[in-house]
Amino acid sequence: MKRILGMGNALVDMLVQIPNDDLLNEINFPKGSMQLVDVAQSDAVMLKTQNMPVQQLSGGSAGNTVHGIAALGGQTGFIGKVGPDELGKFFHNDLKNAGISATFIESKNPTGKAIAMITPDSERTFATHLGAAVELSAEDLKPDMFAGYEIFHIEGYLVQNHDLLRQAMQLAKNAGAKISIDMASFNVVEENFDFLWEMVKKYVDIVFANEDEAKAFTGKEPLDALKKIAEEVDYAIVKIGEKGALIQSGEEIVEIEAVGTNVIDTTGAGDLFASGFLFGLLNDWSIEKSGKAGAIMAGKIISKIGGRLSLEEIVDVKNHINTLI
Repeated sequence: MKRILGMGNALVDMLVQIPNDDLLNEINFPKGSMQLVDVAQSDAVMLKTQNMPVQQLSGGSAGNTVHGIAALGGQTGFIGKVGPDELGKFFHNDLKNAGISATFIESKNPTGKAIAMITPDSERTFATHLGAAVELSAEDLKPDMFAGYEIFHIEGYLVQNHDLLRQAMQLAKNAGAKISIDMASFNVVEENFDFLWEMVKKYVDIVFANEDEAKAFTGKEPLDALKKIAEEVDYAIVKIGEKGALIQSGEEIVEIEAVGTNVIDTTGAGDLFASGFLFGLLNDWSIEKSGKAGAIMAGKIISKIGGRLSLEEIVDVKNHINTLI
């Protein structure tokens, strides 16, 4: 079976349900954004949310995506950097138990942590302390890490490290893999606009973006943004929330309806959409069937807190996907 390798920030997610937007306004975080913070800021946010419901999961965008693919039965790998602490052990064991072949480079610094503040409208805003994850460097990467994989999926949150991203994509291309990138966040796109376009034009085959990220990247609304991105890549995917998603490959454009209406938490929705779509590509499905598989995965994950599906939920997802094929 074809295999997929993910690379991203090895972060432990702390999912906190906040009652309204007051905290976001107080700490001056744009709603729906991902903000990088230092240890003191991360601790301050945790202190402000200490009496609110919280759930701990291994996370990071690419980590969520490969975890979802593994749950569907795909063969996956992951590259990341963690610290010599309990959070690092937690992350490593979670991937190992999921059957993911993980390559971890160990740091002397603490494992990264992402605090996802989830408002009642299901939007999530991240305060992310990258910790050891930010130390993942171009020098850590070796050609053999990429051998035997057909797709290399990388999260846009790594884009701030231009040398790392460029080296990873070059090694993946040398190994014969198609390259997939999730744009991650509109503010990440805005801050790395020129570099992202350079990478897309030179290396990337598959682009995932939500409508805000697509607009930041192209200046256009979803359909026109899709067409502009598709000029450069084999597969362009623009996710449009409750309206579903648009996918283009060559001249073919398909509209994918959203699945599920019981929205509790959108954390991981885009990551799990990528899981379903990439799993479809690994199995040579059409873009329509792959997109529907992505929508099924996303629809299931938004009905609960967190970016992980239980075994029972995966069985439901597989049964639903099987009706497509």
